[in-house]
Amino acid sequence: MAAGLRYPGKVVVVTGGTSGIGLAIVREFVRQGAQVVFCAPGSEEERGRAIQKELQDSGSPGEGYFRICDVRSEMDIKVLISGTLEQYGRLDCLVNNAGGHPPDQTIDEVSAQEFRSLMDLNVVSGFLASKFALPYLRETRGNIINIASLVGGMGQKCAVPYVATKGAVIAMTKALAIDESKYGVRVNSISPGNIWTPMWEDLASQTANAEAAIQEGSNAQLLGRFGTPAEVAAAALYLAADGTFCTGIDLVLSGGAELGYAKKNRMDPSLVCES
Repeated sequence: MAAGLRYPGKVVVVTGGTSGIGLAIVREFVRQGAQVVFCAPGSEEERGRAIQKELQDSGSPGEGYFRICDVRSEMDIKVLISGTLEQYGRLDCLVNNAGGHPPDQTIDEVSAQEFRSLMDLNVVSGFLASKFALPYLRETRGNIINIASLVGGMGQKCAVPYVATKGAVIAMTKALAIDESKYGVRVNSISPGNIWTPMWEDLASQTANAEAAIQEGSNAQLLGRFGTPAEVAAAALYLAADGTFCTGIDLVLSGGAELGYAKKNRMDPSLVCES
C-alpha cells in the first residue's frame, strides 16, 4: 500500500459527484490515491470542471476527472463507462450515488410519469451503470456501492415514490451480490439517515418553516445531529478498500434514528402530510 494510502491506483466511477455525498466520496477516494471519474448532467458542467481543477491543485495522490452524464440516459451511461476504460484501462469500483428526493407529497399528488421518472433516476440508472461496468469489474474482482437510504427499509411519511425507489436499491443490491459472487465481485449498499447536504437544505427550504424542519431533522437522531457527507464517504471507502468480506450488506449510517419509540400517531392532524 503506497505510503499508507488505502486505495492507490484503483479506478473508480462515481455518479452524481458534484455535490453532497457524491462529492465527499470523490474527494475521499482521490485523497486515498484512486483515479476517480465523476459525473453530473450538463447543467453541472462548470461546477464539475471547477472541482476537477480543485482536485488537481490539491496535491492529492489520486486524480479526479469530470465527465458529463445524465444518468437517465442509457447512452450517456454507456459512454461514461467506456470512456473510463479508454482513459484508465480498468475499473475497480462503481459508486451509484446519483439520485433525487421530491418534496413532501401524498400518493394522490403523484402521477404515474413522475413515479417512473424517479425510478429512472434513483434505480434504473444504477441498474444500467452496474450492467455496463460489470464486465470490467469481473476482471478486477472489483465492487459496486449503491447509495440507498435508511427510509428504504423503514418508510417515511409523505414520500411513497422516494421510499419505493430506495427500497428497490437495497433489494437490487442483495440480488446482484448473489449473482456476482461467482466472479468475486462484491456488491453493497449504504443507507444514510439524515445527512446534511444541499438536497436536505433545499427540501427544508420548501417547508412552511425551514428552521423548524432542520431542527426536527437534527432531533431525529439519538446522537442529536445530522451526519456529514464525509462520514458517508468514509463508509464507502471502507466497503471498497477494507470490507473485503462484505457483500450484499446494507450499511446503515443513521445516528440511531431508527431506534426506540417516537410520536407516530398518524391520527394526529399535526403529523399528516400537508397538501
